Amino acid sequence: MTFDAGLYCVFLPPESAAHCVNGYPAVTVTQAPNMPAGVVSITTIDDDGVISASHGAGAGAALVRVSRGPAQILVTTYQAPDSTMPAPGIQVARLSGEPVATPGAASASQAAVAAQPGAVAQAPHPDFKPEVAAHVQRRGDVLASIGEWMGEPGSQNWIEGFGIAPQSQIAPEDIEYQAVLGKGWLSPWAEAGQYCGSRGMALPILGLCVRLKNGAEDKFDIVLSATFTDGTRLGPVSGGETLEAESLAPLEAFHLEILPRDAGANAAASGKGAKKASPRRKAS
Repeated sequence: MTFDAGLYCVFLPPESAAHCVNGYPAVTVTQAPNMPAGVVSITTIDDDGVISASHGAGAGAALVRVSRGPAQILVTTYQAPDSTMPAPGIQVARLSGEPVATPGAASASQAAVAAQPGAVAQAPHPDFKPEVAAHVQRRGDVLASIGEWMGEPGSQNWIEGFGIAPQSQIAPEDIEYQAVLGKGWLSPWAEAGQYCGSRGMALPILGLCVRLKNGAEDKFDIVLSATFTDGTRLGPVSGGETLEAESLAPLEAFHLEILPRDAGANAAASGKGAKKASPRRKAS
């Protein structure tokens, strides 16, 4: 996970206690190996350094202080060998730093109301119906239509969360989507404009997955492309395929189309074999 400067609390929700068996699932939070000394300080509520529901109703917690961001934090989850439960739902609360909005469900149309100070002002056409909303680093809440880029490729401003609510072709509840939160770690499925990710907490998402449902997938195809802050470009790919950079760089922008089935399949196929571009080299 990537944290900006500030003080954070990383914890498991209290309901995790209902699924706790012999201390599992459990989580450890440590500084990533590539971080210089003195940038990150991590303290757990219990001396064993483990966040576990076995520690009681509070489910344990870790305090993470970042003196200079962005900083990489390594979050490791542990489950019993015979567990059939999904990975625990880790939560993050920012305790100090810039004022933030509480993350939660929000529709694409509501996201404009919750724009942060400094967000780019937009004057949409009177007939403009927002279909995609995202909270973008240094810009705040941004609205777009399906078929337009959400975020700016090459800007190196990451996306912290997004919502999708189609206004034509398919119903809002016919699409669902996930955010990539870490290596092999995806958010729960969201749908119908529900906000997926965080807002104003300086926690980027690392990719996304979008797919159709309720029979819409029989008539239409998703065509999805994305760019990342390290210069990686992926896509176009079909619905249900997860886009994330091998480097786990934050998601910078994405382009979503909903096309009639044959046209969508052809568009996605045209991107096969050229999904990835060489990462941008850092200036020395």
